[in-house]
Amino acid sequence: MLAKAQPVRLPRVLAVVLVLLGINVAAVCGAQALEIPPPPQIDASGYVLVDFDSGAILAEHNADERLEPASLTKIMTAYVVFRTLDAGGLALDDVVSVSEKAWRTGGSRMFIEVDTQVSIEDLLKGMIVQSGNDASVALAEHIAGSEAGFAEVMNREAAGLGMTNSNFVNAAGLPDPEHYTTPRDIARVAAAVVREFPQYYAWYSLPEFTYGGITQSNRNRLLKLDASVDGVKTGHTKAAGYCLVSSAEREGRRLIAVVMGTDSDRQRVADSQALLNYGFNFFETYRPFAGGEPVERLRVWGGAQTELPVGPMRDLYITIPRGSYAQLSAVLEPAADIVAPVDWGDVVGDIVLRLDETEIRREPAVALADVARGDWLRRGWDAVLRRW
Repeated sequence: MLAKAQPVRLPRVLAVVLVLLGINVAAVCGAQALEIPPPPQIDASGYVLVDFDSGAILAEHNADERLEPASLTKIMTAYVVFRTLDAGGLALDDVVSVSEKAWRTGGSRMFIEVDTQVSIEDLLKGMIVQSGNDASVALAEHIAGSEAGFAEVMNREAAGLGMTNSNFVNAAGLPDPEHYTTPRDIARVAAAVVREFPQYYAWYSLPEFTYGGITQSNRNRLLKLDASVDGVKTGHTKAAGYCLVSSAEREGRRLIAVVMGTDSDRQRVADSQALLNYGFNFFETYRPFAGGEPVERLRVWGGAQTELPVGPMRDLYITIPRGSYAQLSAVLEPAADIVAPVDWGDVVGDIVLRLDETEIRREPAVALADVARGDWLRRGWDAVLRRW
């Protein structure tokens, strides 16, 4: 039996399934667990609430339904730009020549002028804070030569993130029958932005941005209402309704809520706040085991060493009902006998997490060291021992 590690703050958890089935979680997890009510009633076309570290889905409705994203699209646009910056294909102080097409793009605008030079950083802030459609098109054309070419890059990056129900045809989110995504897919790219580009993600919490003497406020009103919220993006068209992706961090734990297709700005804010409060109040997330750190040592046969340190490749997080940590246990289930040679990263078993004897997570246990073949004497002696 593996010892439970000291919890730190911060897939799918059994407790959530129990809630959806209407089963009393406290009865399953023990008297100390907090009884979890059903998720709040959300009047939206689709929504999802995700724990950032564990990936646990804490609440959902039509999470895989293809919906119009409106300006939520710009999260994907920004992700592509951030990836290009990270790869060295761009610099923040590079300047972009504004085309007539970008200048003429309707909807929300940053108010860039045709044939002017605007920096990548200003365009990003104009897109993120002011939701500028013109900024989105200018960035797309600068990176890929055309908005259509940029959409192809968006779709490749989306596929790499596992966004299997998304298709983008423009960079701004303007309506198109072939332009769609899902709450779950948008949550994926929002989490990727937070995880991969914290230096740029900080811009999503800017209260306002000024360009060309025009100051516009961040359209995400939840930033002012909840100090724990630091992003991400609003969206609205007549067809898409009012949408909001919100991300909040409380006591080191982060949740991401996606609400799509509500009737008003007030409703998308209220629904997002309700989802975040639900997730923070009734669930908690722990890291039982750190990635790359041994949790046990297993016997190796025929190797230059007789023991092999094993553990998870990456940090292992788990989200459970609040108050049920005492019912959490972990065991290492080794694979068949381990015979040298063994390479670092080879899967040699499973780490199994159980909540009150019910399995809720299974993570591969990998070799955390190389073990070369032993000499002929070691191999012969181990062969005898294995037969016995």
